[in-house]
Amino acid sequence: MRVWLIRHGESESNAGLPTNGPGSSPLTRLGRHQAERVAASFQEPPELIVSSSFIRARETAAPTRERFPEVPYEEWPVQEFTYLGSLHGPSTTGEQRRPFADAYWERSDPVYVNGGGGESFRDLIVRARACVTRLTERPEEGLIAVFTHGIFMRALLWSLFTGTVAPDAAAMRAFRTFTATCVVPNGAIVELRPGGPEGLRAVAGATAHLPAPLTSSPPPIAEPTSP
Repeated sequence: MRVWLIRHGESESNAGLPTNGPGSSPLTRLGRHQAERVAASFQEPPELIVSSSFIRARETAAPTRERFPEVPYEEWPVQEFTYLGSLHGPSTTGEQRRPFADAYWERSDPVYVNGGGGESFRDLIVRARACVTRLTERPEEGLIAVFTHGIFMRALLWSLFTGTVAPDAAAMRAFRTFTATCVVPNGAIVELRPGGPEGLRAVAGATAHLPAPLTSSPPPIAEPTSP
């Protein structure tokens, strides 16, 4: 069993446009192109296609679902971290929300919840760990494609790397440092495989985008002769 964690394509929020809540930002034209490129990168049908319920993830998964209509599709709670709650107001941009976001992370309280549908950092890690458990318990032997989000992907990876399941304030600060140094671009794919103490391990440098291996080895390169 292999897992592809796939970040959604560029959304209107990523492009700096105003949005009406964390789940309602659709893809831009570039994001739709990135979704098509992701669909084309599959060298074989996945065993299962998973998406978060957020529109940008579902729109990114759509071309892959269209390419492989026979593959089962499910929506799991792998949506983006919604820590701002009601502070993610209607028709606001990421730049307008930035002071609230900075204040949240400076607070470093892993159980704090902003009102209006906010989520605590500890809840995010619980969701990430639940996703790991769900994946390791799946019966599929092939590829599972999970269309998800940037912070969620990094939360899952960070939890695997550190073994953190119940973060304290120091762990929350460490995660913020991790997110600043671990970049997950739109349309990026991170591969997970079984193994390691946490049940899954990350593959550093996936090669799924490369051509299939040659059927035979190319002839050896002749050694240069001495002058």
